Amino acid sequence: MQQVKDIISNSIKVKQLLLNDEYLISVIEKVVDVIVTAFKNGKRVYFCGNGGSAADAQHLAAEFSGRFYTDRKALPAEALHCNTSYLTAVANDYSFDVIYSRMIDGIGEAGDVLVGLSTSGNSKNITSAFETARPKKITTVGFTGASGGKMKSLSDHLINVPSSDTPRIQESHILIGHIICQLVEEKYFG
Repeated sequence: MQQVKDIISNSIKVKQLLLNDEYLISVIEKVVDVIVTAFKNGKRVYFCGNGGSAADAQHLAAEFSGRFYTDRKALPAEALHCNTSYLTAVANDYSFDVIYSRMIDGIGEAGDVLVGLSTSGNSKNITSAFETARPKKITTVGFTGASGGKMKSLSDHLINVPSSDTPRIQESHILIGHIICQLVEEKYFG
């Protein structure tokens, strides 16, 4: 019983740090504006991650392409790992490290937004995708843990959750992702 309470308490502590971090809140607000602008300009938002972060990426993409709070038109958002034939072919023929960068090279356009979720900030396939995105003028948004890892220098906008505990970081990524989805929906359709 106490262990359950301790885990909940630790999750709340990380969220309290987020609540009190004015700079991080300003970054989240900026990301909302970047995504709204992309959608208004007919551009797309792509998401990528690995493991639980891939599930979170898919979840957040679905909030845009499906719906969040309101019945409205679909928004062009996609998780890059959902095509298993592509994913397994590229991982097998080239390397797992290039699964996202090859996709961004093939379909990414200037003005698009690429959101990468990596608790360490060091996922090679995401850092490679961010490196591919930069010369194509695709805005990169990194969701990481406290240090930001290698994604820190590759992200146009870095949302680095103040924790080094993977589950607490992922819980905060979903919270922040939901905030972004809600505010984008309100601003775009409001």
